[in-house]
Amino acid sequence: MFNTPVPFPRLMAGLLGLCLALALSTRLQASELANSVISNSALGVVIDQYPKMMTEGISQGLSQTGQLNPIVKAGISGMMTQAFDSTRMRRQVAQDLDQGMSQQALARVNDWYQSPLGEKVAALEARAAMPAAWRVIEEQGSALVSRYQGSERARLFSDFDRASRATESAVDTAVAIQVGFATAMAAFNGAVVDTEVVRQRVESQRTMLRGMVEQQVYAGYLYTYEQLSNEELREYIRFMKTEAGDRFNRVATESVQQAILEPIDAIAVGLARLLGPASR
Repeated sequence: MFNTPVPFPRLMAGLLGLCLALALSTRLQASELANSVISNSALGVVIDQYPKMMTEGISQGLSQTGQLNPIVKAGISGMMTQAFDSTRMRRQVAQDLDQGMSQQALARVNDWYQSPLGEKVAALEARAAMPAAWRVIEEQGSALVSRYQGSERARLFSDFDRASRATESAVDTAVAIQVGFATAMAAFNGAVVDTEVVRQRVESQRTMLRGMVEQQVYAGYLYTYEQLSNEELREYIRFMKTEAGDRFNRVATESVQQAILEPIDAIAVGLARLLGPASR
């Protein structure tokens, strides 16, 4: 943040101008670096796909309730697209990386993702973030778990999960989806909706939800990194445990989670309005 300059003698004003120019230049470079990290890692693709994932997660639940008015369905789709705007999310994540990490740390992360292994990991994670991969993981998850049972790849999962915070992040996302869906269903059934009560009820089931989500994360891990050797996977885990890698994961995960959680209350209210008795 820059202070507003006050009157100075000409020399001092000139020096202040140079300092401000240098600070602004540094800030712009940091922003470019943050955006470069987003582009070189799979984070950019993940951010782009999050709106689709959130929309699909809630829409699948709603589809199980029976036929909905086509106008209501269109309203739900439009509301989700507006709430989970990937451009706005990307901008916020870049700002959070810029503010939450030093330029040196960002540079180290960026350099790693431009290495041969970093490029390979980013490509695999980007592929796994696409809707087609979600369906493959859902269909082949059990077979993958059976194939790798008792293997070194299976044993590496705990280490990977701690370093990446994958399950922790996925549980938070699942809770958010459940809150939105449960609120909509309460409205659909004509009940008075109290989002906070719904949230507390869902939170009380977090332990059970974590068990289910961890299985899905494990299947996704097996699918995503199947083309990595065990040594390459260990090297990736080592990177995530470095100070820069750990900070990147923490800041990026928290930023994306915040971008997801912020619209949930508004979505719940909107779904309640769309799915109330008057819409049927």
